[in-house]
Amino acid sequence: MKILVTGIAGFIGYHLAKKLLERGDEVVGLDNINDYYDVNLKYARLNELGVDKDELKDNELVTSRTYPNHKFIKANLEDSQTINKLFETEKFDAVCNLAAQAGVRYSIENPHAYIQSNVVGFMNILEACRNYGVKNLSYASSSSVYGLNKSQPFKTSDHTDHPVSLYAATKKSNEMMAHTYAHLYGISCIGLRFFTVYGEWGRPDMAPMLFTDAIFNDRPIKVFNHGNMSRDFTYVGDIVDGIIKVIDNPAQPLNPNNYNLTTENLPPQVSTAPYRIYNIGNNSPVQLLDFIKTLEKAIGKEATKNFMDMQDGDVVSTYADVSDLISDFGYKPDTSLEVGIERFVKWYKNFIKKEKNK
Repeated sequence: MKILVTGIAGFIGYHLAKKLLERGDEVVGLDNINDYYDVNLKYARLNELGVDKDELKDNELVTSRTYPNHKFIKANLEDSQTINKLFETEKFDAVCNLAAQAGVRYSIENPHAYIQSNVVGFMNILEACRNYGVKNLSYASSSSVYGLNKSQPFKTSDHTDHPVSLYAATKKSNEMMAHTYAHLYGISCIGLRFFTVYGEWGRPDMAPMLFTDAIFNDRPIKVFNHGNMSRDFTYVGDIVDGIIKVIDNPAQPLNPNNYNLTTENLPPQVSTAPYRIYNIGNNSPVQLLDFIKTLEKAIGKEATKNFMDMQDGDVVSTYADVSDLISDFGYKPDTSLEVGIERFVKWYKNFIKKEKNK
């Protein structure tokens, strides 16, 4: 299968591409390498995929020196001309759109970046799928869409009409845009609501990396809402396994008669169009202070904690109901927090050591 993976220099995109390449798929990666966080980490991920930053030119494909079945292009999703040319020449079987302006808090500081990347960019992907005959699209949504919803665990059948950040609002809009194209043009569109992904090569703006870096360097960590928070921490390897299940099994239109439903009472996660929404999380929320303890144990060092008030745009708890993922694919994330954190800390030590020796 020939697959376009956008956001390939990102955390999840890198891991997904590596696994697809190793199983023999042909992968074209796209990323704009923006500076939302340290670009050196993004270039290091690309280097692991055999792409040298010194070879890169904007809007031009380069071939990996490690994987003959991998090409990469440095480009913006907002650049419709480049996106259309890429689809026309490469003729993809499937697209996995992971590229997005990430971060709940940054959306308060720089809202326009989210509209351009997450809305305009996603529109360009949808239009390219329509115009160049790609019928298999999967894309990143987010647990943030649940917003003010207090019901736990979050279910895909819950309504998501009360976002608390612009980031969440753009992800909700992606789901609605995808349904429109699934309905009008028969494109299989599957959205994945990720729940607090962590692991090797993780983002430096997220708690696992922030906490680990601070503990190793004897800096205090910020513990928001005085530690009264929980997250459905999900190991990146489990996330990638779930994405691949989705790529390999495009959505089919739902026959309401088979589910004792009518078109008047369809739940929001399914449709008579080839459209699905899945939660992908560990289905096991962890208290923030327990997460910190697990991290301290793996590092072998206690953190200095600064307890702080809740941040704007954040939520107290996330907890995924993944029953749809289980029933449709027989799949559930199963890496324990202890195992995942041990792998992450081991990678961190090796990566930082390499960076210091450069």
